[in-house]
Parts: sequence; C-alpha cells; structure tokens
Amino acid sequence: MRVLGIITTFFVLAALFGCATGSAIVTGKARPAIAPTEVKIYLDPPSQYETIGIVEASSDVEFSTQAAQDRVIKELQSQAAKIGANGVVLMDTGKIYYSGGSETKTAKGKAIVLIQE
Repeated sequence: MRVLGIITTFFVLAALFGCATGSAIVTGKARPAIAPTEVKIYLDPPSQYETIGIVEASSDVEFSTQAAQDRVIKELQSQAAKIGANGVVLMDTGKIYYSGGSETKTAKGKAIVLIQE
C-alpha cells in the first residue's frame, strides 16, 4: 500500500508542476549561451535585430491554462538562451486538442539578438 501511495503522489505532483518541451533551429550565427532570465519576449519586433534561429515550445494543460502558457514562455526563453539569443519575437501561439479532451499549449518564435533597443 505504501508503494501505491508513493506512486500516486509522484503522478499528482508531475501533473501539478508539469513540464514543457522545446527545440531550437539555428538559422543564423549562434552565440555563446546566456541565462534564460536575460531573454526578453516581444510581441512586436524591436527596431534593429538579427535573427539567429527559430524556437518552439509546448506544454500540456493539466489544471491551469495560464500555468501551461507560463511554462511555454519559459521554455522559449530557455531554448533561445541556449543559442545565445537575448530576445524572442513571438510568431505563433496556440492550442492543440487531442482525443480524450487533453489540451497542449504551443508557441513559436524568432530567436533574435538585439542590435539596438
């Protein structure tokens, strides 16, 4: 019984805190990695920048759509930081519905390096 309780607790915690997955495709000149906290998210592109890649992320919605969206944004920042981008211009955000009622939040953006702000 104790093992069943531990397994159940693990799955409940995994569902509550979830995780996001992502990828980055380098299309320009990659730079040294930076901290994800240094990556800014832009809805509109800044005036001068260089595109260095495309980043994508997704996260399942367990209990909160906002929490899933927050995980997706953090994953975009993480993927961009890995290739040295200090900004992400959002290109597309959305939802994917699967049979059985599950939902996944998605986002795609241009990983950029600001030339000037």
